[in-house]
Amino acid sequence: MTTATEFHLTEAEHALLPTPEEVAGYREHGWYLSRRLFGDEELDALQAATEKYYEGHRDRELPVRPPNLASWEPAHGHVQRHNDYVHYESDAIGAILRKPLLGAVAALLSGAAEIRVFQATLIYKPPVAEEPTNRVPWHFDKHYWQTSSSERMLTAFLPFHDCREENGTITMVDGSHRWRELDSGEDSTRHFARRDRSELEEILAANARFNGQEVRKVPMVIPRGHVSFHHCRTYHGSGPNLAATPRRAVSLHLQDGGNEYRGHTRPDGSPVVYNHDVVVRRTPDGRPDYADPQICPTVWRGAL
Repeated sequence: MTTATEFHLTEAEHALLPTPEEVAGYREHGWYLSRRLFGDEELDALQAATEKYYEGHRDRELPVRPPNLASWEPAHGHVQRHNDYVHYESDAIGAILRKPLLGAVAALLSGAAEIRVFQATLIYKPPVAEEPTNRVPWHFDKHYWQTSSSERMLTAFLPFHDCREENGTITMVDGSHRWRELDSGEDSTRHFARRDRSELEEILAANARFNGQEVRKVPMVIPRGHVSFHHCRTYHGSGPNLAATPRRAVSLHLQDGGNEYRGHTRPDGSPVVYNHDVVVRRTPDGRPDYADPQICPTVWRGAL
């Protein structure tokens, strides 16, 4: 794992960081498209490692299988593939995702001095226009992170190739991270894949009306090697893959150094359980430790 002494950037990497104006833009709009953070050699290595992963290669297995683990396997067929914890199970994937430059960009955007991995999901969207799983309805990540204390968490979406609307790229709802959330009285922690698409469309529209805002959708056109970042409260989704090739990417969820576990209950009074809660080590007071260096390694620490 990366240690604190390794958190440094070259002069060329410093030139790739967001400017103060771009950081201000992220905080206004809830998303940011980076400069080129990864080279062709890194992305080729990442794709090769994911091919081995799909073939069954694992450097290690999770100590416990979490209750809501996304874990595609060939028996699931030609659907959209989601595989969680790839940064932990594959050394080759994890080494690339822990690139300090990526963490440094996240640190500037979030205003944090330390950035840790929270989760990493490998995604493969097959080139099947009518495949229903390829459509990701509107949601924001913090809904599923209600046991996290931080409001500064963010996600880096890293495609392995040029990613455009025809590929079913990630699409942001501009400025939605600043909306006050309308309390529907329902369990918002239910994953979007288990909810009706029209229900989520109406929730988005209702929240926009509640905030006196329009729903302005911004498809992220991401050149190869660039990364799209979004705030944990930014509504986002994606459409079908209309291209002739798969859409391949990693969704790298990141947490600031101050994030920690906090208990949270659903409307029916039952506790919310995030996958980490049965995987990570425990703090001295018995809570899940979201700073577990094996599951949530630090990718940046220090001033910029």
